[in-house]
Amino acid sequence: MSDDQLLELIEKYLNGEMTGEERASFEILRNENADINNRVAEHKQFTSLIRQYGERLELEKRLDAIHDEIDVHALEEELMINPPWIVQLWRNHHSKISVAASIAIFAVLCTLFFTGYLSNREVNYIQLRDKINRIGKTTDQLKNKVNNLTPQRSAFVNPGDFRGTGFAITAGGLIATNYHVIEKADSVYVENAAGKSFKAEVLRSEPENDIAILKIIDTSFRNLSPIPYTFKRSESDLAESVYTYGYSQDTPVYDDGKLTSANGLNGDSLNYQISIPVNRGNSGGPLMDSRGNVIGIIQAKQSQMEGVHFAVKASYLLNAIDSLDKKVSLNNKNILANLNTVQQVKKLKNYVFMVKVYGK
Repeated sequence: MSDDQLLELIEKYLNGEMTGEERASFEILRNENADINNRVAEHKQFTSLIRQYGERLELEKRLDAIHDEIDVHALEEELMINPPWIVQLWRNHHSKISVAASIAIFAVLCTLFFTGYLSNREVNYIQLRDKINRIGKTTDQLKNKVNNLTPQRSAFVNPGDFRGTGFAITAGGLIATNYHVIEKADSVYVENAAGKSFKAEVLRSEPENDIAILKIIDTSFRNLSPIPYTFKRSESDLAESVYTYGYSQDTPVYDDGKLTSANGLNGDSLNYQISIPVNRGNSGGPLMDSRGNVIGIIQAKQSQMEGVHFAVKASYLLNAIDSLDKKVSLNNKNILANLNTVQQVKKLKNYVFMVKVYGK
């Protein structure tokens, strides 16, 4: 039997074009002749790969989209500033690496096909298989290297010159915090409750009011669910119960107290005076009333009076938002209003961020 005849039989067998009697006879031949059995297995693998050639263009489009999505410069900067991110590289992008590896395999096949190497019916299937196996091993080596990376901090990178709190103004990534939190920042990152960090930029700063508005610019950020709280422009009442939720520690902390004065030191109308025990990391956190309204921004600066702290009134934050170049639509439906404090805090978790500041 010639190679062409054998190849024709193999194709009929794999395509299900044989009669029952022909198929039974061919299977007996496969069992008796190891070489023919190997040729069937190799041809099956080969034809399976060739059939996937039609997916190559779609895969290339996907890879282009992935390339556009990943900001190489932003990733490089985040690696320098936030080294533990590299440990998550494989987990976050393994599907993208797999796509790239798949395209590499099909590129090899297409090159062989269009150069005529595969047009010969007597093609050496073993060599083709070996090429594909080598590409697969290279991909596995890349995976192992990434998984085994140990976080290393560059000698000149500070783990964080300052840390504060911020909270979402919009679901699209606008964050409010204090100006003194980001005052000397060379770069700013915000970290969510799940521990994922996103690069941000300062969109507006008002030193005189100690207000800053950040915008998350990280391409990996996905919009939040609708903001569950509203912002109160009118004055709140003395003795009103208030609380804050922020990052005075590595994990979020809840603290409550009372609104003790409608003004700050020396009658400063910018601030409320509050009895909440706050620490340095609380700066920039939301001051909430019992109805789930944001009534201010916590200032955790040292006070001249022990046990007394202040919060910038929400009306000044709203004025800063109104001054942005692009109009911002704020939530006008307070989902927290009818919830108890425990339920409100659970809702807040995904909207309050740790603000990490890195200096020059």
